[in-house]
Amino acid sequence: MDYRRLGHAGLQVSVIGLGTNNFGPRLDYPAAERVVRQAVEVGINFIATSNTYGEGQAEAFIGKAVHGCRAQVLLATKVASNMGDGPNMHGGSRKHILEQVERSLQRLQTDYLDLYQIHFYDPFTPLEETLRTMDTLVQQGKVRYVGCSNWQAWKLAKALGISEFKGLARFETLQAYDSIASRDLERELVPLMEAEKVGLLVWSPLAGGLLSGKYSRTNQKPADSRRSELDIPIVDKERTWRILDAIAPIAQAHGYSAARVSLAWLLAKPVVTSVIIGAKRIDQLHDNLAAMDLELTPDEMAQLDEVSALPPEYPGWVIPFQGADRTDPTKARFGRR
Repeated sequence: MDYRRLGHAGLQVSVIGLGTNNFGPRLDYPAAERVVRQAVEVGINFIATSNTYGEGQAEAFIGKAVHGCRAQVLLATKVASNMGDGPNMHGGSRKHILEQVERSLQRLQTDYLDLYQIHFYDPFTPLEETLRTMDTLVQQGKVRYVGCSNWQAWKLAKALGISEFKGLARFETLQAYDSIASRDLERELVPLMEAEKVGLLVWSPLAGGLLSGKYSRTNQKPADSRRSELDIPIVDKERTWRILDAIAPIAQAHGYSAARVSLAWLLAKPVVTSVIIGAKRIDQLHDNLAAMDLELTPDEMAQLDEVSALPPEYPGWVIPFQGADRTDPTKARFGRR
């Protein structure tokens, strides 16, 4: 197993993380325990969950499964999603966070969380209130590091600025959707994370199974597939079929699945800290893990980058006309025509 730093912190996390949103609704405890134990055995030390998964069952399953090997794993959970009726049962308020962290700690059977994340941005709570509350948890020792999930670039940048100015624990990670089928993060979030050394934890790296090999132009809704029930993450399907067409010969040349190639492409990106996989079976877990052993050639990466390139969007398309040369500022011709 390979490991990478969590943002600019000293914590080392496995490049493949275990996602657990299947725990409870799709996996009962014995099945979930088998997946967790196998993941830990092969070196996965990062387990990602949320207080909402399975209405708390996922956290309870994890807590029971890692009992006796807590020191070997890093537990990451989230807060801010709706946890019941009432105006204070969601969001990033001090009240909600302090109440929910205790419940998560109890379900996970642990005294501390390695990573605590704000699941969604709360537009009604002052951002400084949220950040100060997260810092309080770090100072109390209940949380080691903090992060966020599904945030826009300007919101993350604002949070980082407040944390630096006020001397608060800063967001070390962003957990976000990314895949070769989308690449939307590269417009604003990736440059921000690279500049500020914020780690990227990727959820749904196979685009909700679209890159798993089960889907194609002629079989867009296979039986018993998750996307047949809920068609997310949202992607340009025709663009995805072209990407899969480009992946096919590369996968065949290596003797690997389309899923492994898709994961290997993500793992080759320096901004990526960990790719979170949601395996329901042991064979799925091992198939995804094999992506670590696949090193795509520069030509293969170039082919995949080209076919999956984002369409031009302002102000991105203006940059080439500016003639900016990051390696030699003397060659920049900003505003010249």
